[in-house]
Amino acid sequence: MLAGNFYTVTVQSQEPGQVTTTIELNAAHAIFQGHFPEQPVVPGVCMMQTITELLETALEKKVALKKATQMKFLQMIDPVKQPLVDVTVTYKEDEAGWKVNATLKRDDKTFMKFQGIFN
Repeated sequence: MLAGNFYTVTVQSQEPGQVTTTIELNAAHAIFQGHFPEQPVVPGVCMMQTITELLETALEKKVALKKATQMKFLQMIDPVKQPLVDVTVTYKEDEAGWKVNATLKRDDKTFMKFQGIFN
């Protein structure tokens, strides 16, 4: 889990089918020593894990990514320059699993867009 170490939740609201969260990234986390020294960038896998963890919190159960139909990394996140990130996760259950749309953004900067299915 990345929550509580890599990032902390500063604000969260939830309504049926959607969770909206502001996270604060820990720029001192060890992952940034390798990704990348002197120019930290949040790895894409960490963005996906954050989405997964926020979905699990909303559903109150473990989930696994079944299929990513869209995963667009639009801008890099430097945790020093951009410590706060807004994450919106919308979800709906159907016969295929949990259909999820998510965005990571802050103000006018969109860092990532995701669409996929979790089981």
